[in-house]
Amino acid sequence: MIEISEFSKSYSGKILAVDKLSLSVSEGEIFGFIGPNGAGKTTTIRALVGHLKASNGRVVIFGKDAWSEGGEIRHRIGYLPGDLYLYKKESARSLIGYFDKLRGVNTSSNLKLLAKRFDLDLDRPIGTLSKGNRQKVGLIQALCHDPDLLILDEPTTGLDPLLQQEFLEIISQIRDQGRTVFLSSHLLDEVERVADRIGLIQDGRLAQVVTVDELRAEAKQMIEICFDEPVSSAEFSNLECVSNLNIDGNTLKCTTKGSIDALVKRAAKYTVIYIRSESQDLEELFLDMYRKKD
Repeated sequence: MIEISEFSKSYSGKILAVDKLSLSVSEGEIFGFIGPNGAGKTTTIRALVGHLKASNGRVVIFGKDAWSEGGEIRHRIGYLPGDLYLYKKESARSLIGYFDKLRGVNTSSNLKLLAKRFDLDLDRPIGTLSKGNRQKVGLIQALCHDPDLLILDEPTTGLDPLLQQEFLEIISQIRDQGRTVFLSSHLLDEVERVADRIGLIQDGRLAQVVTVDELRAEAKQMIEICFDEPVSSAEFSNLECVSNLNIDGNTLKCTTKGSIDALVKRAAKYTVIYIRSESQDLEELFLDMYRKKD
């Protein structure tokens, strides 16, 4: 579906925004593209939709070059830019009707359904809408023609939590229909809830691509065990899965990674009052990854 090979983009031959990025996205996949502001996410997306020409490398969608053959593939793409600009005097209905004419389609039934799901007045001038409602217009215009590929840059900006959830449900349904989503965001929480894989971009380079399950397996757990009597640190300090061990009287606290089976079995030698476990937040885990790359 998407094949990016050694893609680089520089401006004025001096500022290197993206450096030799390679990745592939399969049909029917939700691919999350994560990175801080300025990491190269938007530059990559603009190349995908044919708005930027690669300085080096290739960007291919549906087997066609995104720059030289972009006109042949754009009707199959739904695109929401991060810097969304819409005609202020037009209504959402007239704007999307104009896009329909360009594409040679009729999306009136989808438009009505999406407007209901996003709670959007289609007939108000876009210039009178709040930022959140303008974002809804952008999402609906990307979704309503049932594209084979959705390319979305910071799609939930300005949406309230309920509508963010509605959006994620729609994206999941699109994957269930066998369509593909390339989702760029700096918010890991929303991406990890729907993505099959996540790519981490940092300083213009693709640092890592992992499945969400692989990412979660890397997460640490903070464990607290309370016993009915004091225990010795010597009983637990030699366990490979345990780090940051701290025992204060009857209470053991430590950090673990991977299986905690050995820890639980060792603790079972004593009478356990309770065990508490708190998993590392994935946002924090990604920050750790950034620090390691630095």
